[in-house]
Amino acid sequence: MTSLAEFASMYRRREHLPLKSRLAFMFGSVILLHVAAVVLLLAGGASGGEPLALGLVLTAYTAGIKHSYDWDHIAAIDNSTRKFVAQHKDPVSVGLAFSLGHSSVVILAGVMVVGGAALVGQLMDEGTTAHLVMGLIGSAVSGLFLLGMGLFNGSAFLRTVQLYRVARAGGEIAVEDLATRGFIARLLSKPLSKVQRPRNIYVIGFLFGLGFDTATTIGLLVLTTAASLAGVSAWALLALPLAFTAAMTLCDSGNGVVMMHMYKSAIHDPRRKLGFNAVITGISAFSALFISVITLGGFLNEAFGLSDPISNWLGEIDLGDAGLVLVGLFLAVWIVAVLLRRRAAPRGRAAPRT
Repeated sequence: MTSLAEFASMYRRREHLPLKSRLAFMFGSVILLHVAAVVLLLAGGASGGEPLALGLVLTAYTAGIKHSYDWDHIAAIDNSTRKFVAQHKDPVSVGLAFSLGHSSVVILAGVMVVGGAALVGQLMDEGTTAHLVMGLIGSAVSGLFLLGMGLFNGSAFLRTVQLYRVARAGGEIAVEDLATRGFIARLLSKPLSKVQRPRNIYVIGFLFGLGFDTATTIGLLVLTTAASLAGVSAWALLALPLAFTAAMTLCDSGNGVVMMHMYKSAIHDPRRKLGFNAVITGISAFSALFISVITLGGFLNEAFGLSDPISNWLGEIDLGDAGLVLVGLFLAVWIVAVLLRRRAAPRGRAAPRT
């Protein structure tokens, strides 16, 4: 009981813990999800001895990895992380919170499939009212959230570019100068005021997941249904959505931590990394605005039954694999920045001796 009380006390004051302790807590949670999936798999195999169980769980795990690199995941996590870093916070758990929220929908649906609930089938069937309503909720929330984040970070990008020009002209730049100001910041201050801590992103992730539209989500539920019909034990079936969640939380948590360090290095060293700050902020803002336009275009197409070519095209775009392009772009920018800094370092050391 004492250890549980101590753990609860540490959790309540987690925001005041050292960064390494918070990282350990976060990745410890991810490890526990992996352990839980393995335990359920072993329990399912022991009770029924199904040869399919391991292959199905590995398939679900792979689907979780793939789903974590959907562009909407990357855009939501990266833009939220930049917002928190700009507020001088260490948003360690943004990726974990978003991923847990998103995967909670999948876990609930998986449990319902195992329980034989017919509602999940209605949610997956296109044309049904339940499918339409859930899809509209997910699309509206994700589109509006990304639009707000894109505008907020887009405003920061424009200000950073302006400061970059000032610095190139020999002007002085302070950390405070990078704060997002102006009409956009005032306009979005109220809507984004509810997103104060990384844990608030859990709700955003949950609402993102209500659409039941992504191929990996539907594929996992179909896989669970097929495995249930094939006689796979209930324990092994429950391991499928949990393995999916474990994989997605691992990748999303890693993405959030990497982006936190990237943004911190850019924002907390404005004189040396102003150009780098402008580039990664611009990429984040563009990605969020791009996805929001596509998502809201699809929302309008579904909600109002539009038949124009533009909204039809936006509604049919699949960005499932495009997130890898975005991740690659961020990595490329970071590598170029590191190489340029190393190349400039000898000149910087040599300067005082001349």
